[in-house]
Amino acid sequence: MTLPENATPLASRGSMRRIDWETFRRIAEEAGTTLPIEQTAAWDAFDAAMDGREPWGRLVYETAAGQPRALISLTRMNVRGFPYLWARHAPVWLGQEPSAAEEAELRELLTEGVRFHDPAVVFVRLHCTHPAPGLHELLQTMAYDHTVILDLDRPDDDAFLASFKPRGRRDVRKALRNTELTYHDETDRAEEVFAELYQILLETGDRDGFHAAPEETYRTMLRTLGPDHCRLYVARRNGGQALAWSIDTVWGDGAGRYYAASTAEGRRGRAADALLYKEGCWLRERGVRTWDLMGAGSERTPELNGVGSFKGKFTAEGTVAIPGPWDVPVRPRVYAGLVRALELKHRAETGVASLRERLGSLRSERDDHADGDPEAEASARQ
Repeated sequence: MTLPENATPLASRGSMRRIDWETFRRIAEEAGTTLPIEQTAAWDAFDAAMDGREPWGRLVYETAAGQPRALISLTRMNVRGFPYLWARHAPVWLGQEPSAAEEAELRELLTEGVRFHDPAVVFVRLHCTHPAPGLHELLQTMAYDHTVILDLDRPDDDAFLASFKPRGRRDVRKALRNTELTYHDETDRAEEVFAELYQILLETGDRDGFHAAPEETYRTMLRTLGPDHCRLYVARRNGGQALAWSIDTVWGDGAGRYYAASTAEGRRGRAADALLYKEGCWLRERGVRTWDLMGAGSERTPELNGVGSFKGKFTAEGTVAIPGPWDVPVRPRVYAGLVRALELKHRAETGVASLRERLGSLRSERDDHADGDPEAEASARQ
């Protein structure tokens, strides 16, 4: 990608251009960087199989000397019918952490280029380290800027277990002593077993306050990424009823615990704890060295404090800060209109919920009166 001819050149005179997958992969390899799976050709297949998504293209941001500095793969999506681009877990910076000036230049080059080549795009969503006035909180989607990363580069399974905090080791060992709990790599049975597992995800969502995606999303992910890049692990009672499960993505020596769910019984029996230990051992055998548990609580996302506490007991390092995602407007006026529309929608939904709660309270008061006074019941119905 190049900027339009009339664009104002930036002080550092860096540049940005489109490249193909092989060039993208080679640049990362030469820099000794493991790409996030969302930035790979494997993820393109998942995006292409999903309605409302499509791979948009790959870019390299280069310094004034022509050295590759960051890589970006973008997916085209839409919100309320308006297209946007999402650079999931990108830019991938090569070498040292970026300065605020580098991030600002990359954003300016990117938004100018997108405005020129795809003017319908309203905003770009990408990850940044440094705060800046042009960064906006995400529309609709929860962001996270802290996570838990486990080091699987251990000589054996015992050394991996020893790296946990004392509470994590205790909980895993307690679960492993329960001979009724069994642990399985069910990647090859994903299509057959996922209906049962999806019900556990719905239960987890009701308990923890999130909405699961449609079942087909997870099936498509497992199918399109394939067994080399997506694994399904399950804890069961005596090989029967599922108690906990997780989906892990794998690319090179990196992995991410993308989704996980457990029943109430699985939580009580620490099946989820022991499954996490078991899958870490299995991933280490597959050559994974860095395992991201993907998301922990922070000032930006206090909703994840509970899950972050669970994940944090599996490493002495605890949670770590990472670049969080932000929306960067390409068409500022349209983006501002989207923000207002979503705020009105949220207020309306909040008002309906408040009204329902009030009506429920009134009905409850009416029923309480009616139980002890037949005349009050007749009055309430008029």
